[in-house]
Amino acid sequence: MKLSCKILLLFFFVVHISACSDKPPVKKQSKPVEVVTYIVKSHDTPVAFEFVGKTASSRKVEIRSRVEGFLEKRLYKEGSFVDKGTLLFQMDKKPFEAKLNAAKAEMAQQQARTETAQINLNRVRPLVKKKAVAQKELDDALGNYRASAASVEIAKSNVIQAELDLGYTNIYSPVNGLTSFAIQQEGAYIGMGSQGLLTYVAQIEPMRIEFSVSENQLLKARSSERAGLLKMPDNHNFEVEIIFSDGSIYPHSGKITFADASLNEKTGTFLMRAEVANPNSTLRPGQFVRARIKGAIRPDAILVPKTAVQQGAKGSFVWVVNTQNKAEFRPVTTGAWDGDQWFINEGLKSGEKVVATGGIKVRAGVQLSAASKKDPAAQK
Repeated sequence: MKLSCKILLLFFFVVHISACSDKPPVKKQSKPVEVVTYIVKSHDTPVAFEFVGKTASSRKVEIRSRVEGFLEKRLYKEGSFVDKGTLLFQMDKKPFEAKLNAAKAEMAQQQARTETAQINLNRVRPLVKKKAVAQKELDDALGNYRASAASVEIAKSNVIQAELDLGYTNIYSPVNGLTSFAIQQEGAYIGMGSQGLLTYVAQIEPMRIEFSVSENQLLKARSSERAGLLKMPDNHNFEVEIIFSDGSIYPHSGKITFADASLNEKTGTFLMRAEVANPNSTLRPGQFVRARIKGAIRPDAILVPKTAVQQGAKGSFVWVVNTQNKAEFRPVTTGAWDGDQWFINEGLKSGEKVVATGGIKVRAGVQLSAASKKDPAAQK
């Protein structure tokens, strides 16, 4: 019995010693995740809207013949720049000169008849007073004179018309601009109407930029303005910057001069038009450009780099660094892009620190080792 008690006591002693000698496992701490952060600050930020546009002449004139006849000469170089009043085409003058001569001869004949009628009227009037001839002869003489005088006026009109027709055989440019190719060549018979089209002259100073704004874009801009997210310039006096297809910026800016009041039912867009100076003829009709509309401001806007915004199952989110330098998941509502930055409509406020780079390695609650970076909006 005593032996059993000793064995039992020894067993409990060994167990107690073994339990006291076991130390709890040491939890290995993970290294902080290295990221780049910056402190967000709100700023009044300029906002620009870009649209695909096309250049167009500010005044494209159809050069047409006003008279029928044969085209004798083309006096301009196709595609060249011409000044207002430059002689472009010349038609065969001989038929029109003949008509003018005939009209002048007819006028001279009518003037001679009028003179004869005047002499006869002057002779009859005294005789009527003396009752040497009947009153009817005076009436006839007066009627002949008035008819002859009217014929003279008609003849004068025919002469003027013949002179105009002869003048129309010289066809001049009505504007300064670029010429197009000649639709009709020397020797062709030129008719009236559509057959009288000879070429075009396009005025390129100033130049027009035409672009279309969709109904959705217009409604969204108006809604943002009412909500205070956008502040438009006074009288909607926007500045229009022109960007070429290679990314270079045209040195002259323009102004919007026309906005169509009617929606194009086929495209669902409104036509807009801007005019821009073109002193060196750099812009030509038909070029595709980008029209950047500047002048609007987004008050107290928050911008973050595109790399800071990630996409999850429920939408966009960013990682916010709290006061313990730990990552917090933050859903955000994004707006439009501005270069390499993104407007944040909801979810962030000024003064918060956001992960800009390295967010792909971050999980909620992890410790962060952050290198700070300036707010990109403050660098504008």
